[in-house]
Order: sequence, then C-alpha cells, then structure tokens
Amino acid sequence: MTIDVGRVRADTPGCEHVVHFNNAGSSLPPRQVTDAVVDHLRLEERTGGYEAAAAALDRSERAYDALAALVGADRDEIALVENATRAWDMAFYSLSWKPGDRILTSRAEYASNAIAFLQTARRHGVHVDVVPDDETGALSVDALRDMIDERVKLIAVTHVPTQGGLVNPAAGIGAVAREAGVTYLLDACQSIGQMRVDVREIGCDLLSATGRKFLRGPRGTGFLYCSRRVLDRLEPPFLDLHAATWTSADSYEVRGDARRFENWEGYVAGKIGLGVAADYALGLGIDAVEERVTGLAEALRGRLAALPGVTVHDRGARRCGIVTFTVDGHDSRDVAARLSAAKINLSVSAASSARWDFEARGLPSLVRSSVHYYNTEDELDRLCEALPGPVTTGA
Repeated sequence: MTIDVGRVRADTPGCEHVVHFNNAGSSLPPRQVTDAVVDHLRLEERTGGYEAAAAALDRSERAYDALAALVGADRDEIALVENATRAWDMAFYSLSWKPGDRILTSRAEYASNAIAFLQTARRHGVHVDVVPDDETGALSVDALRDMIDERVKLIAVTHVPTQGGLVNPAAGIGAVAREAGVTYLLDACQSIGQMRVDVREIGCDLLSATGRKFLRGPRGTGFLYCSRRVLDRLEPPFLDLHAATWTSADSYEVRGDARRFENWEGYVAGKIGLGVAADYALGLGIDAVEERVTGLAEALRGRLAALPGVTVHDRGARRCGIVTFTVDGHDSRDVAARLSAAKINLSVSAASSARWDFEARGLPSLVRSSVHYYNTEDELDRLCEALPGPVTTGA
C-alpha cells in the first residue's frame, strides 16, 4: 500500500491554511475525526449527555476494537483515558514499591516520567538507574541486560523521545524484560500513529499513548494497554464505581479487564473521535504510513544538513518522523517564531523536557520539526527556505 497524498490532504482542511510540522505536538486531524466529535456533541445538545452516550454506545465501543487492532492487543486489554500522561501514571502508580527496588530507564526519558520516578524514589526508597546509550545514542540492550538483578521491579522506557528522531529498541528491551520476569512499561506517546507498534512483538506489559499526536485524534484522549499477564497484580491508584464494584458495606471488587484504569465520567465525543482516528490509520495501512513518514523525515534531514550553519541532532540507528536541529547564532525559540510568522508550524524542545539527555549533550534547546504523511516535498523546501542564515562572529 502507498499513501494517496492528494486524498489525505483533501481530508485535512488544515493543509489549506498552514504548513504543519508540529505533528509530535498535535497533528492536524482529518475531517472524519472532527465530524465524528462534532456530530456527537450536537447529539448531546439535542438529546442530553446520558441519552447521547446510550445512543452512540456502538460508536464509542468501536474505539476499543480499533485501538486493539492498531497495537495487536485484545479489546479487554485497552483502557480509554484522558491523555497519555494519565495512562502512564495509572500504570506506573499501580505498582507497589519497597525500599531498594530499582527502576531501569533510558537517558532520553521525558520529564513527566522522570519526575514520577524521582517522586517514587523519595517516597519509597526506590533507586532510579539510567541505562547507558549504545554507540548510536539508543538505549543499550546489552547494558540493560547487565544491569538486571533481583531488585529490578520495573523497566520503563520511552519508545520515541520527545527531543529527536531516535527510536529505542523496544522489542530488544522486551526480550530482556521477559527473560528476567520484570514488568515493562513502554511510553509510546510519540510512536503510535507514525509506525508499526505491536505489543506482542515488543513484549511490553503496559503501553501508554495519546490521541492528539501522530494518531491524529482529538486532544484530551489517550489509552493504556495492559497485558492480561500483569492485570491481576495491578490495582490502580484510585478507583470509582466504574473501575470497581461495591460488593458489600465494607468490600469492593476491581473489575477484571483493563477498564479498571478508567473512571466513569469521560469524554464520549473524544472516545468516538479516537476510534475514528485509529480506523483512519488502519485504513491507510500502518506500514505505508511508516514508510512515508520515515522517508519525508530523512529527506528533511538531508536538506537541513546541506544548509550552512544548520546542525541536525537526531540520533539512533533507526529514526522516525521527528527531526531536530539548531541554526548557528539563533535561539531555537526565535527560529520557531520566524517560521510561525511564515505559517509554518513547528516547536521547540527545551532542556527541561528531557534533562538527562540535554545536559549530557550540552544542548540548551532544539528546533523540533515533525513530519506526517500529509506533508509534501514542497513543504520541506518551504521550511528550509524560511530558516534564517547562520550568524558568524568576526575575528
């Protein structure tokens, strides 16, 4: 399968107004997603929220099937939540900790995850150990294997870091986790929607993701995959009458599927839209999506590397649709503002979002351009043409 670029751009009204290279932040949604959300909101307007939810039950339930198909899971292993951070938190804070337990993670980890690690270390006496990178900049699977001992409680890794095109070796990490019998939590916030992600092949126990990024779903949506093999060992940090049943005056029973990580009140229109976004990606073919996104990103890296004063900072043997760079003499925020004025959307990754990685590389910030399959070669040229020239200092 190949991507019909004309068709997907016709499905994407935003392409008429901006050049959008901020897909790692929030993609332009296809009209099918927006229509699904708005249609349900109109139904709520006409009939009431409870009544609209009942009438649209099949459509909201479809999201579980679509997301399960997208990641190679079963529908009872999927929970729909407000965002990727909440999905990750619900998984992470379901684990029980004791002093001396160890968390193994990557140097490129995202700030929200690292803060949760540090909070848990402070509360419970847990040790957070960062696995060294290999020669390409990805997490070293060999080093990970060497760091395993009986105290390791969790391996938690970000599949695609926020600050570059690196793709960590998720399946290799999964093999180590399975050998050691250690729980494995994968943050797939930036990988879902731009590449094939199969939880069975990867071997992760838990996976968190968002709707708004490369999946092109609504903001305020996310999901968690929880494998059946760990479900009964995890009790969410908070429960309600959806996640559990009040069985007697002084007892309750947690539900037996991944929806124990949900709560009763939810964004029904968003759930429907998220399911439509997953179906849209499945309809295009995730392999075709990955081929086009990866190809556009490599084309952009080549163009940027050829420009005087521009340095591309992406690492890893395998790279994806996120492209990061700097321009000599220009602050990254100023570069982003200049392109925004030209109706070219991109973003900035700051050291505070991934401090372990930025400080090790001596980088204060990076310009982040993230392509998607609806972008074009002409748009790559427009981005490069709009960049400022390097600033050089005199002798």
